[in-house]
Amino acid sequence: MLLSMTGYGRATQSMNDKTITIELRSLNSKYTDIRFNKLPPSYKQKEIELRKIITAKVQRGKIDITIDIQSHNGDDGFALNKPLFEKYCRELSRISNDMGIPVGDLTQAVLRLPNVVSAGNEVIDDQEWHMVEQALREALDKFHQFRLSEGAAMEEDCQVRVNHILQYLGEVSPFEAERVTKLRNRVNQLMEEYVGKDNIDANRFEQEILYYLEKIDVTEEKVRLEQHCQYFLEELAKTVELKGRKLSFISQEMGREINTLGSKANSSDIQRLVVKMKDELEKIKEQVANSL
Repeated sequence: MLLSMTGYGRATQSMNDKTITIELRSLNSKYTDIRFNKLPPSYKQKEIELRKIITAKVQRGKIDITIDIQSHNGDDGFALNKPLFEKYCRELSRISNDMGIPVGDLTQAVLRLPNVVSAGNEVIDDQEWHMVEQALREALDKFHQFRLSEGAAMEEDCQVRVNHILQYLGEVSPFEAERVTKLRNRVNQLMEEYVGKDNIDANRFEQEILYYLEKIDVTEEKVRLEQHCQYFLEELAKTVELKGRKLSFISQEMGREINTLGSKANSSDIQRLVVKMKDELEKIKEQVANSL
């Protein structure tokens, strides 16, 4: 079971004359980064508690939360700073008269000035807080289901691509025998050109061939790469949710073996298979980077 770091959840609860809507979105992040895009001022007192509930469920990712409170009667809390409003009006009227500037719509201008109108600081009652908790937990459940759904698709894709790597790895063996024949013929040709056919020491020639064969032998890399692929599939099949980092480490080890295999290939056919393996591995890494 793999969980995607990308998620979305939305829930709505209604009570008396209010509708509470909570929306959560998440993107990739190495850490848990919770941001409230919209939070009513009266809910600031509950921000720490909201963070605790969210952190316990989302685990990791960049989480954007929107909490919207709509009043059915249109009486959303706000406050008008009347003394400040009157002071602004007096000062602006005086300046207009002194400079001979038309007053215009003074009310609209003053209302746009800082601190004249602000949101009300209502205290949340127990009933409303209970509805907020219900909406939040419902949104978190939908958020988790979204992550599971995305994770299932990612898991299936990773399985397919790891099996492709194993398939390409199995296709390497037939080309290994060809490498030996090509290497022997190439060294023999060079020896005949620069030393002379009659001057070649057969024993020394075989020693040199064995030396180069040992340099290009990829048996250990093939065995380790197959083991890493099987280990990746085993971890992928486990029921634990947080395994993205572990899968990332395993994919790095797979990459090392593929790179070494390519450096020792000494064969265009094997190099083509290595390129295919690298292509599959990069796509696996992209999926793993987006998982918890």
